[in-house]
Amino acid sequence: MGVEADIRKVAVLSPSKAAPALGPEVHEQAMTRLREEFGLEPVEYPTTREFESYPEDRARDIMAAFTDPAIEAIFTTLGGDDQVTVIPFLDPDVIAAHPKPFFGYSDNSNILNLLHSLGIRAFHGGNTQVQIGAGPRIDDITATSLRAALSGSGILEITDPGESEDHGILWSDPLALEVNGLRESTKPWRWAGPARRVTGRTWGGCFEVITQMSLADRIPQAADLEGAILMLEASQRLTNTHGIMEIVRALGEADILAAARGVMVARPPSRSLFLAEYRDREEQYDAVIEQVTLYNPEAVVVCGVPFGHTRPQWILPYGGEVTLDGEQQRIWADYS
Repeated sequence: MGVEADIRKVAVLSPSKAAPALGPEVHEQAMTRLREEFGLEPVEYPTTREFESYPEDRARDIMAAFTDPAIEAIFTTLGGDDQVTVIPFLDPDVIAAHPKPFFGYSDNSNILNLLHSLGIRAFHGGNTQVQIGAGPRIDDITATSLRAALSGSGILEITDPGESEDHGILWSDPLALEVNGLRESTKPWRWAGPARRVTGRTWGGCFEVITQMSLADRIPQAADLEGAILMLEASQRLTNTHGIMEIVRALGEADILAAARGVMVARPPSRSLFLAEYRDREEQYDAVIEQVTLYNPEAVVVCGVPFGHTRPQWILPYGGEVTLDGEQQRIWADYS
């Protein structure tokens, strides 16, 4: 998709943390890339650049973006940790009457989960500050999946880009505009469960956010997720393996693991820009596979898929169909 004659307006919101306040130059580069590479006209709102805004003000911007007929899609700048406080100020009935594609991950799992309950098309990934604005260019798999999501058609095979970074350069550093973070070669994905092909609609998000949504009594019932593909990913908070195991075990006790046909686990960051701790990815995969096998030995499981808190990142359908082929060890996503 190049620059088109009819400019498509898209909202750019900060429903959690306002990344543009922390890295204005990176934000401006993201807006330029949306214009020049995708033919989009980003529209900002009062809290897009406002650090520590009130939840009700962020909710007001979200509602304005959904109800504006000129806005064709909604992008988020970043995640955060308090979006759970924004959800009560949103009007689900009004949003349901004005559906449009929504892009975000991390703390945006809160809004993705709400849109899932309303049957509205959404996409896990694509926070503008990280995936679009930072570094020398948008990664190929991010650009490819974003174009598919915006066009609303096509089935893509989800592949491994061969390299990954846990975090980029600090946004206050001018190098953040032109240099990627430290990248390393990826390892083959870990597959478990039966060697069969399963297809289902996705649900899930960030482990730590799922915990908050569960305590707020906002996650779906197991019956509503029958046949689903669970998308699970860990944040840069570096929750240890035991903590991740407890979350997956709780999903088992809620019968959500038993309801699923498959479980897709993202490649988690092993290091954080701000923390000294180290997280062992293989230990986390072991813990997830063990719990899924206990509660649903028929589920197809794959770990290490490049979505969520990693870069390069696939932007994946949330509530759309994903196919896991345990025999061929391949993945496809439907962007229609």
